[in-house]
Amino acid sequence: MVIPLISGYGSSYGKYGGARATDYTQPGDIDVSKLNNNLEVDGVQFNLFEQSVNDYVLAQLGHPIVSVELTPFQVKTCIDEAISKLDYHAPQWANQFAVFDASSGINVYELPQFMINNLSYVGYKKDILGLNYTPGSLGFDLTLAFFNSNKFFQGGGLGDFYLTQQYLEIMRRVLSNEGSWSVVNNKYVQLYPGPTETPTPVIVEYRALDSNTIHHAYRSWIQRYALACAKAILGRIRGKYRSLPGPGGGAQLDGGVLVQEASQEKKELMEELTMEIEEGPMFIVG
Repeated sequence: MVIPLISGYGSSYGKYGGARATDYTQPGDIDVSKLNNNLEVDGVQFNLFEQSVNDYVLAQLGHPIVSVELTPFQVKTCIDEAISKLDYHAPQWANQFAVFDASSGINVYELPQFMINNLSYVGYKKDILGLNYTPGSLGFDLTLAFFNSNKFFQGGGLGDFYLTQQYLEIMRRVLSNEGSWSVVNNKYVQLYPGPTETPTPVIVEYRALDSNTIHHAYRSWIQRYALACAKAILGRIRGKYRSLPGPGGGAQLDGGVLVQEASQEKKELMEELTMEIEEGPMFIVG
């Protein structure tokens, strides 16, 4: 396993050239490495992005006119849940890029967690068939002749059409110079076949939320989802008591109503996320 260096032309942010990939930090105030890792005993200190969400949640619940029985830690858990949902379903507008230099004989590289979490594509050039066949050589021509002479799926129906597409996809992967990759232990990227030259540029495409550039509509989604989570917590707290004693018969609490609202709002927000924000599934043959 190797921690690669970001190459000279390689990153969509930060310093260019010479820095280790794991030394790069996610741009903006959203740090996915700290999501859902908070302890109440450690206290809560909101960054600027989180503070804006916290203020929205409290304002929607009636603060400061009405007392809101939530601690900063409880609101923080709501913010983390909202960001985690959006980050998991982050669509193409959250694309980021980086390039690092791989080395000959080494095919496993450690990348930062925010890159690995939503890794979309890893591209690098390999030798055809993993062998040193150069275009125009006898081995190259014989390989092409072998695949091109197999006339499969001629004159078939719809099923044969899809089988043909699978065949063509496999042939493209085998005969092209495009290498393959996989994620290992949600921490490393494995290239195969392994690079045969040093350096071998590797392009990394991933999706990561940047609070500096996030569209206001998606910031609103985070605020609304955090609010729904906060309603659920507040509803369960107030649900312990149906009413508070006081003059004129006391006050009726809205715990049950808040829990119902929270459940319905979270359902609607998840539908909005999967149907309107996240891109639809890609149908890939092969």
